[in-house]
Amino acid sequence: MIKNSRLKKLTAMIAIVVMAFSMMGCGDKGSSSSESSTALESSSAPESSSSAESSAESSPARPTPKQAEMQSDKYKGMTAEQITASLSLEQKAAQMVMACVYKINTKQMQENCYGCILSLTDPLESAEWRKLIDSYQEAALKSDAAIPYIYGQDQVHGVYGCLNAVIFPHSIGLGAANDPELMYEMGKATADESKLCHMIWTYSPVVAQAADPRWGRTYECYGSDLEIIKTLGESYTKGLIDGGLIACAKHFFADGNVEYGTGENSDVERLIDRGDAKLSEDEIKELLSVYQGQIDAGVQSIMISHSALNGVKMHENAKYIQYLKNEMGFKGFVAGDWNSVTNTSAPTYEEQIVNAVNAGLDMLMEVDAYEKVRQTIISAVNDGRISEERVNDAVTRIIRVKMDAGVFDDPLFKNLKTGQSETGSEEYRKLAEKLVEKSLVCIKNENNILPLKEGTKVYITGPATDNAVSQCGGWTMAWNGSPIKDIPGLTTIKKAFLENAAEYGISIADKIEDADVVLLAVGEQAYAEWNGDTEDLELCGSLGLERNKKAIKAAEESGKPVVTLIVAGRNVIIKDYVDKWDAVVMCYLPGSEGKGVSNVICGKAPFTGKLASPWYSDVSQIGTEESWLPVGYGLVTAQ
Repeated sequence: MIKNSRLKKLTAMIAIVVMAFSMMGCGDKGSSSSESSTALESSSAPESSSSAESSAESSPARPTPKQAEMQSDKYKGMTAEQITASLSLEQKAAQMVMACVYKINTKQMQENCYGCILSLTDPLESAEWRKLIDSYQEAALKSDAAIPYIYGQDQVHGVYGCLNAVIFPHSIGLGAANDPELMYEMGKATADESKLCHMIWTYSPVVAQAADPRWGRTYECYGSDLEIIKTLGESYTKGLIDGGLIACAKHFFADGNVEYGTGENSDVERLIDRGDAKLSEDEIKELLSVYQGQIDAGVQSIMISHSALNGVKMHENAKYIQYLKNEMGFKGFVAGDWNSVTNTSAPTYEEQIVNAVNAGLDMLMEVDAYEKVRQTIISAVNDGRISEERVNDAVTRIIRVKMDAGVFDDPLFKNLKTGQSETGSEEYRKLAEKLVEKSLVCIKNENNILPLKEGTKVYITGPATDNAVSQCGGWTMAWNGSPIKDIPGLTTIKKAFLENAAEYGISIADKIEDADVVLLAVGEQAYAEWNGDTEDLELCGSLGLERNKKAIKAAEESGKPVVTLIVAGRNVIIKDYVDKWDAVVMCYLPGSEGKGVSNVICGKAPFTGKLASPWYSDVSQIGTEESWLPVGYGLVTAQ
């Protein structure tokens, strides 16, 4: 096998040399378009610890930008297939793994030239991100393979881990807004801010169907209505791509359809997350249609789900991964999720890796053992457990996506074009504000108390009124929620009312007894993935903000009319309180632009949002045709 592999490589190299001479003076017909947008970023991983920037800085033999730039021309005029043929098996295997930023240094990158780096250490300014990412790129281009890498990050509602970037509403609110045109613009804006950090691979959109709101990833989804999910997901993907990013639809597939009580119990016990979806062929066909829409929209990568489908973990589900590539016509590459291969069925890790690659995974996110994965792929090819054709297919797919995204043309972003010069621009904040306005759902409005009338004295209270962490939810500066209480550039709901009261014609009361109306903001803690799995789904339950009950009681005892804002990642159960409130507004997780909330409450913008998932009055209704409020419910007001 080794001798045959070397002979094949030698033959391929000779063919490339002959082709290079024959193409002299014939233009760039075989090269990727120089007009392609530059791409390089995004990630899908839990939060990290140690400083990657210091490890990148301390490594020796760092190439100069000029050296790296010269090396980046190595493959000019070649196709993805030709580049793959020119690589050694060891170099190909390196393209198939993602290295974690807080584990790798530039010396290791120069030695092995991995296909991707992902995740984050601490939140950074965009200039710091550029410096960090470019240092690894210079190392990759100085390597023997000299294949530019891509940085991956979870830009699920703006740039993840970037200080002063715009934080858009989470997808659950975007589903309520249900505006495809604004979703496209959000995709372009996210791409623009992402490129300002030199991140071009984004692990988004999430196109899961959130069937059970007890699932901790409900807020990452557009809702439970497949038509809304399909339409908004396609618009967002087109915006990301047109903005210059490599998009990644996830998680293939049925991650939002897993059954309650089947959660994966591997490293930790989970209630529902990563569980088993037990679906009929018709139900599977419906979910696959969402991914067909993503493929038709041009999505360049698709991430596999942690979950299982009818008892088979998706990271080893060859039937559907091959169906994705062969029957559905997906030409991009298939990515794994965070350490998920370790939870498949084979008895040893090596066998799990082999099975995942043979099932059709092209790039593996085994962050704790990325070099182990590379070595396993090499040995498995050499002993026949993985065919070299399978590796060639994976690497060709990866390289083709990089070429089409402009990474080979401009790996160090020398010719980068962006709509803004810095993150956090007024234009993108206004876009996010508009999305917040459209995402609010008016649930109750007795005596037309909303919008608030001019001259109204308002007392603002509740644990979600001035709470940046709760307002943004998970995947904000860190995996499970922001470690920074005062997020740069963010306007809380309370701050928005205080700063704009005169414009609205209202006044803010210092004491509850002096107010005409009590504005009560309550909600959920920030959480991510299984940390958000819940048994009770109650507003004042296990994941409710600590002071919810106290604030609710104080508002009720005041005897004043109460307008309640719910800041949460799903439709929480409120049956014990709703009859005592005069108005109820579901704000979901609005992100950095709290003024979008105050604008609607005070009548500067109308209520137009509609529920994209049923609202249950009790957990016993989940999975039945019963609900308190149906999909499409939402009271509207005139502007």
